[in-house]
Amino acid sequence: MIAKSSDGSQHRGRKVREQCGSCPNRFSKDKRQVVAEDSDTTEVESDTDEEDRWKEVARAAEIPADYYNIQKLVKYIKAGNQTATIVSLCCLKDYDLSTQINQFAISDIGGLEVLVNILECSDTKCCLGALTVLSDITLNIDIRKTIVDLDGIPLIVDILNSSMKDLKTMAAETLANVCKVRLARKYVRTCGGIPKLVDLIDIKLSILKTPRDQLSADDLESLDMTRAGARALFTLADSKHNMEQMRKSGIVPLMAQLLKSCHIDVVIPIMGTVRKCSSEPKFQLAITTEGMIPDIVTHLSSENTELKMEGSTAIYKCAFDANTRELVREAGGLEPLVTIIKDKNMRENKPLLRGATGAIWMSAVTDANVKVLDQLRTVNHLVALLNDECDEVLTNVTGALSECVRFQSNREQLRQAGGLPSMVALLNSSHAPLLENLAKALKECAEDPQSMRILEDLDAVRLIWSLLKNTSTRVQAHAAYAICPCVRNATDSAELVRSLVGAMELVVGLLKSKDIMVLSAVCAAIATIAQDHTNLAILSDLRVIYKLADLVQTTDDLLRMNLAAAVAACATFGNNTEELGRLRTVTPIVTYMTSDNPLVHRSTAMALEKLSMDPQNCITMHQSGVVPFLLECIGSTNKELQLAAAGCLRNIRELALRAEEYLLKIDDD
Repeated sequence: MIAKSSDGSQHRGRKVREQCGSCPNRFSKDKRQVVAEDSDTTEVESDTDEEDRWKEVARAAEIPADYYNIQKLVKYIKAGNQTATIVSLCCLKDYDLSTQINQFAISDIGGLEVLVNILECSDTKCCLGALTVLSDITLNIDIRKTIVDLDGIPLIVDILNSSMKDLKTMAAETLANVCKVRLARKYVRTCGGIPKLVDLIDIKLSILKTPRDQLSADDLESLDMTRAGARALFTLADSKHNMEQMRKSGIVPLMAQLLKSCHIDVVIPIMGTVRKCSSEPKFQLAITTEGMIPDIVTHLSSENTELKMEGSTAIYKCAFDANTRELVREAGGLEPLVTIIKDKNMRENKPLLRGATGAIWMSAVTDANVKVLDQLRTVNHLVALLNDECDEVLTNVTGALSECVRFQSNREQLRQAGGLPSMVALLNSSHAPLLENLAKALKECAEDPQSMRILEDLDAVRLIWSLLKNTSTRVQAHAAYAICPCVRNATDSAELVRSLVGAMELVVGLLKSKDIMVLSAVCAAIATIAQDHTNLAILSDLRVIYKLADLVQTTDDLLRMNLAAAVAACATFGNNTEELGRLRTVTPIVTYMTSDNPLVHRSTAMALEKLSMDPQNCITMHQSGVVPFLLECIGSTNKELQLAAAGCLRNIRELALRAEEYLLKIDDD
């Protein structure tokens, strides 16, 4: 079936520049214009996900007879009438079009141009036959790109307006394959295809809940159309722009409905769409409010591993929200997640393992969930995964452990399960997210004296300290925080620090960082290291107070808290107190008392108490209006804050008394 131009001449391929109803300007721009005007930098080129091409190898091999038979059929389609076209298309379906050599047979003779051209004709049988062939051969990446180049996407999108369910089904199936090409996804969106595909998945709940063998022929057509639409939307959801368009088109309640289906072939693509969309905050909220979590949890117990993978990964992405974590526990989602990770048969399925361990990690952020996980002996199962070779799995496992070992009982469990040596060995990794979670986990473990002895024997402190050289600021920050309990609970903390060559220089050097989290963590480490007098002397020689003074104008409460603690620890050495006053640090530190965070008040009061040892600093504090704040702090329930505030007031008062005595003595003279 060859479309004819207005003058009656035949044409092959997409050469005519006529208008398309769903995309009126689709021929007024070339591909480069579309990319420039509708860029989507969040997407990855689809061909990077494909296997290495073997086209030349396939052509060099002995060509089978089917190759030539298929080409004969394509010639009949080119030259024949309507009846010959339909018959030839039906004959093409008798061949295995999923094999590349048969796909080459069609493309080599110009069959793709013919098939795309047929999509413009008004004969529904021809269109259906062409789409049936295209849905099979578009498994090939080169054919997908050719379909896009031939401007086939707008034509396929137009077919979604048809009243025939089987025609719309095949159009959606074809889009599901072709839209693995990034530009195709953009064409579908710009041609208005997304709302049409969303309409395809609007189906009665009764059909979704009825087994396939009990459905009528019409209902089966509706179900197949819904499945095809779900597959197409799953592919389109690789683009953030498309996800937003899908949300605006009302996909969220429809996804919630489809998740209740008993038909696995419908649930899998829609669960995959939920998984992809759950990376967006707007969808995360919608997934929770539409009540999808219980249905997702239900599918975690499915026999289908792909469905379990999509569901667990969706929970992993959504569980950043506290309400979602609560819903997962209430729906009984923690048990099937733990069942997945303890099943040794699942160890080779890395996507499933990544999803399950990630979901456990995020769920463990909530204390109530950790209690349930403890009953399931989750720590032991996580320790068994510490020898996995996948960095993403290890990242999730150590992240889950870092949340679990916030509780002393789990620190003991981890130690008894032999997890510490495995975790320390992983410190030699180069994967930044893994190192970040390791530092967080080991920080909690170091709070346990017995675990700390094991860490010392394994030389873990040196490895943690070396993470300060990592290029990732988050790794640097968490490593610095981990150093604090390691130094504080070491057998001989002072000697431990001095035994690490260049350790203190490295810490002080990080005070030049531009990252607030790094600066805060390093200040906390300095406050801990400076508890030893000899270490404090070394830090002072490294001019640490000058670098601390450069940071005092900060408005970040976390940095204020740790910076004040570092100033309090360093001010007691030599003339550091006077020098800090000369560097004009007193007044900015006094302003920290205006914070709403009581922890900031505590460390600030401790810093002011040390700084008030210098008379000039006392005068500056008094002039800065610190007294009312200190008087209020004396009424605090925190004893450290009380003592520090009282000590600072005492020093200010003593200076005032000495000044009064001096003035009285002058008057007497």
